[in-house]
Parts: sequence; structure tokens; C-alpha cells
Amino acid sequence: KYDATELVASGKKHPHPILIDQGTADEFLEKQLLTGNFESACQQNQQRAQIHMRSGYDHSYYFISTFIDKHIDFHAEILGS
Repeated sequence: KYDATELVASGKKHPHPILIDQGTADEFLEKQLLTGNFESACQQNQQRAQIHMRSGYDHSYYFISTFIDKHIDFHAEILGS
């Protein structure tokens, strides 16, 4: 009942867009994260989402440090900062 994909698929929505950066070389992508399923649920249920599949990146600190500034800016804009 706490799975993000299932929540969106059941019609729950967040009033703001959801931002996801995902590495295409992430070892958890195909069997655990299933970002494509979440993206499909968002499209089918009109949940705004920005999903960026980052070629060659995995689940490492380097990946996070590369894109964290974009996430901070994204949330700051929504919060009106």
C-alpha cells in the first residue's frame, strides 16, 4: 500500500510534478526499481512527472552528486524559494 507505482495507478496524485533521475546502468533498475512501471502509471493517471534516464550511470554516489543540484533547484522552485 506504500508503493509509489501502485499509489499513482490507484488514482492518488501529487499536486506538483515528480522528478526522477535514474541511471540506465543501475543494477537495481530491472528487478527492483522498475522506473518504467512508475512512468507508465503516471502517464495513464495524469500525474505530472519528469523522468530522466541517465545513460551509463549506476546507483553510486557519483550519480547522486552529478544531479543533486538539479533536484535542489527543482524543489526550491516549487517551494517558491
